[in-house]
Amino acid sequence: MITIFVGTMTGTAELCADEMADALQARGVETEIRLMDGLDETALAAPGDVIICSSTYGQGDVPDNAQAFIEALQTAKPDLSGVRFGLFALGDMTYAQTFCFGGKQFDETLSALGAQRVGEVHRHDASGGTLPEDEAGEWAAEWANLLTQSAESVAA
Repeated sequence: MITIFVGTMTGTAELCADEMADALQARGVETEIRLMDGLDETALAAPGDVIICSSTYGQGDVPDNAQAFIEALQTAKPDLSGVRFGLFALGDMTYAQTFCFGGKQFDETLSALGAQRVGEVHRHDASGGTLPEDEAGEWAAEWANLLTQSAESVAA
C-alpha cells in the first residue's frame, strides 16, 4: 500500500496524484490518495510507504490545505523512522527564489523526523511547457522500482 498525500491550492497536485495512483495500480500496487486537509501528525504514525505531492504557493509556502499538517509534524516531532517517502514537488521557475519550496519543506521536515526519502525529489516546473500530470505517472512507476530495489537491498 502506498499512500499519496496531496497538498494543493488549485487541484493540479490532485490531478498528479490521480495519475500516480493509476500508474501504481497498473503495477498491482494498492494506493490511497489523501488530501492534507485536516490531517495531523498521526496521519504518518504507522510505518509505510508514502508519496508527498505538493505544490508551492505564495512566498514558497506549502498550500493552505497542507499548513496544519506540516505544522503538526514540526511541533509534535513524531518518530517517522518507519516511513519511506517519495516527493513530487510542483513549482514555477519564474519564481526561482522559492522554486518548489512547498516540497522542500516536506522533504526537510520528514527527513528531520527520521523518514527515509527514496530517490531524488522530482521538481516540476510550471513554466517548462510540460503538464505535471503527464510526468506524475511515469515518475511514480520509476519511484516504485526504486522502492522495490531499496527493500531488496535491505533484505540482502
